[in-house]
Amino acid sequence: MKQPTWKQFLQDKRRLVLIGVTLATLFVTLYSYSRFLNHVEMRAGITFTDPLHLLAGPIDLTWPIFITLWGTIVLAIITMITTPVILFKAIRAYTMLVGLRIICMWLMPLDPPTTMIPLVDPLAQLVTSGTPMPLTRDLFFSGHTSLLCLFGFMVPQRPMKVLFFLLAVFVGVAVILQHVHYSIGVVVAPLAAWAAVSMSGAADRA
Repeated sequence: MKQPTWKQFLQDKRRLVLIGVTLATLFVTLYSYSRFLNHVEMRAGITFTDPLHLLAGPIDLTWPIFITLWGTIVLAIITMITTPVILFKAIRAYTMLVGLRIICMWLMPLDPPTTMIPLVDPLAQLVTSGTPMPLTRDLFFSGHTSLLCLFGFMVPQRPMKVLFFLLAVFVGVAVILQHVHYSIGVVVAPLAAWAAVSMSGAADRA
């Protein structure tokens, strides 16, 4: 089905309402997420031995992860910006994904691996917790990996899907090697992304 252009999209009053609701929900969710992450950082959790951490690392891959994450975000926006239906569905999916992370972190409080090399990402810290300190307890599930998987599920072009999923695999392996995440949090990330994308499409049949 041919997707509407921006002009056609904005001429539909129902979609204008949907845009407002989508952006308002995103704002409220991110605000709540920021406050929740600051709470999580002060909360004690459990720690366990990850078998994959025993096999490799820790290796500092902060810069490759940073470049891959933000480069992929820019590429995803460029890919989806010409198709407003997909773009706003992606925004709703991301909102759902953040909501799922809040629920999962609340249900499963974890302390970071003892061998963790903190992942310093000033942009992510600004967007999420609003603090200059790297987050260490936002562990279940991997936000980096799930976001890149979300892009893979969202874009319609098969070559771009393959690229985004390959980048997600790279980041997932990298955060395990850096001992930033337990491997179970990386394994669950694609499932969480799929769930978020599935839930996000209910309001938009175009």
